[in-house]
Amino acid sequence: MISRRLIASRSPFQQIGRSPMRMAIRRSTNNTTTTTAKDAAKKSETIAAKPSSSSTTSSAAEESTKSFAESNPFIFQLGVATAKTSAADIMVQVVVEKKKWNEIDLKRNGIFVVFGFAYLGGFQYWLMVNKFNKWFPTRARFATLTLGEKLKDTAGMIDALKMVAFDVFVHLPLIYFPCYYTCKEIVTGTSWNPLVWMKDGVTKYWNNKEEDCLAMIKLWGPSDCIQFSMPIHISMPFRHLVSFFWTAYVSFTRGGSNEEDNKLKRTLSVSGDSAKIEK
Repeated sequence: MISRRLIASRSPFQQIGRSPMRMAIRRSTNNTTTTTAKDAAKKSETIAAKPSSSSTTSSAAEESTKSFAESNPFIFQLGVATAKTSAADIMVQVVVEKKKWNEIDLKRNGIFVVFGFAYLGGFQYWLMVNKFNKWFPTRARFATLTLGEKLKDTAGMIDALKMVAFDVFVHLPLIYFPCYYTCKEIVTGTSWNPLVWMKDGVTKYWNNKEEDCLAMIKLWGPSDCIQFSMPIHISMPFRHLVSFFWTAYVSFTRGGSNEEDNKLKRTLSVSGDSAKIEK
């Protein structure tokens, strides 16, 4: 009886062989283990979210090896377009027309500065880079291929031919020339009415359309075939380089404000880099 009472008087913890102290130790140990596991998981997530120093260094190295033209294609070609357009007109005035430096027609040169900056550097980049990439989706991929791979890429070649056709038959005759002649009227015209600028500019273009469009096809047809197969950050500066000779032609034949009074018959070679005057 006494032994039974002693067994019954034992606490529940003693009956199952566990003391309160042992339970508390085990609970604290479990809590510590859980906290440590959570901290480790958070650290691993943080490490995974942060880029490694090696990847950051490699990306920085790649950026440092890029040229300014490749890193800033729009700004680079904008400067090239503005500078070369002004330089081409000055070259024609000094070399071809035999003017002295103090006789340079700054108002005429201003036409080309404004036109080179706004149209050639601004609008033309928007058209031939932003819009062409959407209209002709194979362009970016086609530009990175080798010559042999390009010849096997039927879809890319078709898109390249479409870009050439759009430039020669839509952009240049229907947008470029009317804008140039209108810009010329803004600078050299006597009226302040924008409608008069457009009317007089388009009228002068219409009178010269056959000569202008023929010269345009001879020069821009072949050069477009090269341009639209080049990487984008190179294609626009290449176009501006070719445009140097084209601007010289336009300056020589259409740059003056008194074309009819000059009574000069001007012809340009197919390459666009030499001209001949006949009175």
